[in-house]
Amino acid sequence: MGKPRSHKAEKVLERLEKKLNRQIVMSLAACVHCGNCSSSCHYVLANPDDPTYQPSYKADQLRKLFKRHVDWTGRVIPWFVKAKSIYTDEELEELKDVVFGKCTNCRRCSINCPMGVDHATFNRMARGLLVSVGVMPEGVAVVSKDQWEIGNQMGVLKEDYLDTLEWMEEELQEELDIPDIKIPVDKMDCDVVYSINPREVKYDPRTIAEAAKIFHFAGENWTMPSEGWDMTNFGLFSGDDDLGGAVGRRLYEKTEELRGKKLVISECGHGYRSTRCEAPNWGKIDVPFVMESSVDTMLRYIKERKIKVDKNKNTERVTFHDSCNNARSCGLFEEPRELLNLVVTDFQEMYPNRTENYCCTGGGGAMSMSEYTPNRLKSAKIKAEQLKATGAKYVVTSCHNCVDGLTDLIKHYELDMKVTQLVNLVANALVIPEKVKEPEVEKVEVPVEAEAPAEAGDLAGRKILVVDDEPDILTFFSTVLEDNGATVIQASDGDEAIEKVRQEKPDLVTLDLNMPGKDGGQVFEFIRKDEELAETPVCIVTGRPELRRLIYDRPVPPPEGYLDKPVDEETLLRNVRKILAVG
Repeated sequence: MGKPRSHKAEKVLERLEKKLNRQIVMSLAACVHCGNCSSSCHYVLANPDDPTYQPSYKADQLRKLFKRHVDWTGRVIPWFVKAKSIYTDEELEELKDVVFGKCTNCRRCSINCPMGVDHATFNRMARGLLVSVGVMPEGVAVVSKDQWEIGNQMGVLKEDYLDTLEWMEEELQEELDIPDIKIPVDKMDCDVVYSINPREVKYDPRTIAEAAKIFHFAGENWTMPSEGWDMTNFGLFSGDDDLGGAVGRRLYEKTEELRGKKLVISECGHGYRSTRCEAPNWGKIDVPFVMESSVDTMLRYIKERKIKVDKNKNTERVTFHDSCNNARSCGLFEEPRELLNLVVTDFQEMYPNRTENYCCTGGGGAMSMSEYTPNRLKSAKIKAEQLKATGAKYVVTSCHNCVDGLTDLIKHYELDMKVTQLVNLVANALVIPEKVKEPEVEKVEVPVEAEAPAEAGDLAGRKILVVDDEPDILTFFSTVLEDNGATVIQASDGDEAIEKVRQEKPDLVTLDLNMPGKDGGQVFEFIRKDEELAETPVCIVTGRPELRRLIYDRPVPPPEGYLDKPVDEETLLRNVRKILAVG
């Protein structure tokens, strides 16, 4: 009798041979251990004394199983080819730490391999083998469950998605003073169906509004789906082809249902790759419509003169980060640079770039795997040095995963830099056509019996707690709200805020996130969990949009409003009135 093997190990080995294809077999067989891949890997460069980060070592953890159970050499000379099997659940956990925790599947090692070994492809296969028996990081399990059951990887409910689109539409109408600007939903027979990343709904809805602004001034006939709108696909990261196919089918079928002519994919590296390149194979679908990145769409609008832009509206120095999936895996190199040079005045390349660019360290789903965060941020040193050398104030990327990965490392390494995307820069550079002035008519004063009540007092009778540690903000918010009739209470730190909200029972709390004592996130969760205060409306106010996740990731209902500093008087009043349903 042979050595006993656990049920999970048995299932992994049974599935191994079924998942092999020519590309994977060639990669498993062709490695000559020359070490060329090691100098390409940001994990190795940041951990030079740890051989377990080397791509060849990581590949050998799967290669030994292939040699032992598939390749003839492992049966004849196992000692020579280092063929080994796997027996216990503990060994599966060790393999999990290698394939999920020490590789972002960025494929930089693959393009630098003289033998054509594609480490990322069989690393993804190894992930899929483990996922099939339930061995995976907790974050991967949670995100995959949300995408299976709710239809998007961040668990955004349909009503929250539609509310966000409505909110962004209202803000656009007020900002531009154009009542007919729309974010259409489920409009039939459109030329463009626009799909997005759930992160945009949850953390960065302004990108939706900015895309809508561009579509409007381009005169585009477009729509967004009410369901099946998530173009991201965690199947790419987890190695689960069944999930990958199901997610792709939802989006394709909804586009067909709407009779859309083209599917435009918002800025997301893995979303673009999985939707346009991979999911048709996973889902075994012939897609009958055109698919393209919104980068191509925006570039075409400018070239065809459907929109006009003024690059002098973006004068800060910017650099560009190539998303691994956009660049190395899909060849999207020159289009973003061509677009960038049309909308900014000072573009500085980082080196290396294009196919040789280093990963943001958030690829391969790494942002969802909190247990590997220390390793990820340590390896981010390579990217941080690359960014710092450009002297840029902004790093531009066409990928939401990269937005999060870059934001994390910029904070960790204290770089004087912010992250933005092309849609933000294009929207900011837009030349808005001037309105045609209506002919003036002579004004005739008509006597009235009584003057209509002024809008300035429409907050009368409302009690609002303003919480912020900046005295200028406290004064500004209080003055604006009091001028409009509200009774205002102030608190300058988290502990005082909790005391005041208990005592005063306000109709609304405007809550800063970054404060001494208890931060805004802790105050918010306290309010939501207190039976007497749980229904109190809260409007989050912060100068650090990256902190938004600290609110939305809490296990409590989301806030009623959200404002990014700096906040002007009009924006403050508009949001307060909307939350309190006045005016």
